[in-house]
Amino acid sequence: MTEYSIKVQDELRIWKEKMLKQSSLINRISKKAQTKVNKLIPEKVHTVMTESIKNMVKATLVGSNVTTKKHQTIGMNLYEKDEMLKEKLSNYRKTAVIEGAGTGAGGILLGLADFPLLLSIEIKFLFEAASIYGFDTNEYEERLFILHVFQLAFSSDEKRRETFHIIENWEGEKQFLVDMDWQKFQQEYRDYIDFVKMLQLIPGLGAVVGAYANYNLLDHLGETAMNAYRLRTLQN
Repeated sequence: MTEYSIKVQDELRIWKEKMLKQSSLINRISKKAQTKVNKLIPEKVHTVMTESIKNMVKATLVGSNVTTKKHQTIGMNLYEKDEMLKEKLSNYRKTAVIEGAGTGAGGILLGLADFPLLLSIEIKFLFEAASIYGFDTNEYEERLFILHVFQLAFSSDEKRRETFHIIENWEGEKQFLVDMDWQKFQQEYRDYIDFVKMLQLIPGLGAVVGAYANYNLLDHLGETAMNAYRLRTLQN
């Protein structure tokens, strides 16, 4: 095992502890409040939102698979792949910042348009990550893994721990996965980003909030993706 692999394993242990840590009191209270609000929303509304986001994500998956460059990384070591991912992440962060500032500056209407635009940037980045680490996104199971990495990044503490278990034991768990729980998927994502995205709709404040929020969301997704693919790479 190389010195870099040992370093990565140490970082993965710290990351695992972070993923599995007990929810803070504030997070538990916040989640309970969000759950109560979601229960007040009519089931028909949940169904419409679920179908809309499901179709949006699936369309993005197809588009990203077609447009994402397939990286030739055979022969590259883990350090080189990590460095390539960091470079790609920097580019995607810049794109997300520009998009967040632009839609945020536009007030409510453009602020609402930020949701599908940001989602497409995030999904496309995950396709890049899969390709860099040598996984074939033409395979259904790899697209399903991408969605679980996305869910790991943008979920409540309880759902995050559940999703981490699936990712850590992917080879054994994937055979039991047919599709995503799309209602849970969209609800967890919306709950995760709701507060900051509401601030983005405020005229005069939206541009700054949008840029800052999108930078941090991509940064968090980048850390999650890199460690998820590192985990799979070292297990192979």
